[in-house]
Amino acid sequence: MAMAERQGPAVRIGSPQGKWVLLTTVLGSGMAMLDSTVVNVALPRIGRDLDASLAALQWTVNAYLVTLAGLILLGGALGDRFGRRRVFVLGVVWFATASLLCGLAPTAGVLIAARALQGIGGALLTPGSLALIQASFHPDDRARAVGLWSGFGGIGAAVGPFLGGWLVDGPGWRWVFLLNVPVALVCVPVAVRHVPESADGRVHGRFDVLGAALGALALALVTYALIEARHGSVAVAVTAVTGVAAAVAFVYVERRRADPMMPPDIFGSRQFTAVNLVTLCVYAAFGGFFFLTALQLQVVSGYSALQAGTALLPTTVLMLLFSARSGALAECIGPRIPLTVGPLLCAAGLLLMLRVGTDASYAVDVLPALLVMGAGMVVLVAPLTATVLASVETARAGLASGINNAAARAAGLVAVAALPVLTGMGPEAYRSADAFDAAFRRAMPLCAGILVAGAVLAFATVRRPAPECRHPECRTHGCVTAPPLEPRGRGGPKASGAGRAS
Repeated sequence: MAMAERQGPAVRIGSPQGKWVLLTTVLGSGMAMLDSTVVNVALPRIGRDLDASLAALQWTVNAYLVTLAGLILLGGALGDRFGRRRVFVLGVVWFATASLLCGLAPTAGVLIAARALQGIGGALLTPGSLALIQASFHPDDRARAVGLWSGFGGIGAAVGPFLGGWLVDGPGWRWVFLLNVPVALVCVPVAVRHVPESADGRVHGRFDVLGAALGALALALVTYALIEARHGSVAVAVTAVTGVAAAVAFVYVERRRADPMMPPDIFGSRQFTAVNLVTLCVYAAFGGFFFLTALQLQVVSGYSALQAGTALLPTTVLMLLFSARSGALAECIGPRIPLTVGPLLCAAGLLLMLRVGTDASYAVDVLPALLVMGAGMVVLVAPLTATVLASVETARAGLASGINNAAARAAGLVAVAALPVLTGMGPEAYRSADAFDAAFRRAMPLCAGILVAGAVLAFATVRRPAPECRHPECRTHGCVTAPPLEPRGRGGPKASGAGRAS
């Protein structure tokens, strides 16, 4: 017989305990969000200090994304089963330990391995922080608590590139990672002392570990094949084929399991499938853009790390200021127009980036492109999240959000792996302003083309959701690497979500 949800007393948001719960969840999720935005700014300095090739810099970004995207659904399910606070604290400790290894890494290989470990910690703490908010607060305060959590997270995303640039130019790039350690030292004791434990007593049996492992393996092998494709060796071809085979095995396992991590029948909703395909297009372009632009501004335009990080702020600030209003507009006119116009605006912003070259003026060359792209992201992201939630039944909204978030991260890592090969970047391209600038000018039209494809797909497939559509609880956000992760269990007792044990 299924057991009821196990949860401590409901916490009120104005109480001292409520403030402590908000603090620890914001700090925990903020570590992962900051890392996803600041590392790109540090890449040129990491490359110089560790004598790393372009492929090593790609893996510095992608090793983290492979494990995060592959395991984030499983991470939420572990919290439901073993205790959300317990798994959240484990994730924070894991993430901080991996961050320490990153900060102390003597070689690029050690850094890449530590980044993969970081992704595992991120997969545990990212869904766990929001699950703690959902499980801890009184129902009357829950929406406000989620709003505060997502708002503070957005501010963290905005501060990230600026802080990363300041650290890289000041004490050094290693502090981009080492800074997570003191944050964790504050976060863990607060969580243990002030956050009530909660779990879903209905969850029992085995987890879909095999599905998670196959998904992560497929991503890792395909990413490796793309990064090394310029060599054209037999080993690369074998790796690519093995990666595709792992992806096929993942689909086979998910179709046969009684309670899989990613239930195939959720894609029976044409709207859900269509919006996830749009997500793959737009976040592939975003991932490639932010990876290459941080390098272009420093390698070609001569910006310092601090200047490059600060230069990227407008996109995040625009999302923080206007994402909620964009969601309200989409509620009135339906998602089809925003999901079509948003990617087209972003594509225009990317094409404007072709003006950014040697000695680029920020006000004349960089800022207009980022403002146009930021406007496109404002128009796009909130309606995309709302449409994902509206395309499935209420009980699966948390699962749908998790799949959409994982799809966005997977699209970004594939783009970071593939774009240098598609644009002819050599292993040392980031050390030459002329070589990198030439490749950047080939990459921006490619990314813009992917966005246009996403717009066409949205116009052809997306329809207005049913009248009972649900709206995102994370209405204010500024994360540019993935859509906001919505709370699990939004629909009541059976909404506990992805990867539940059977």
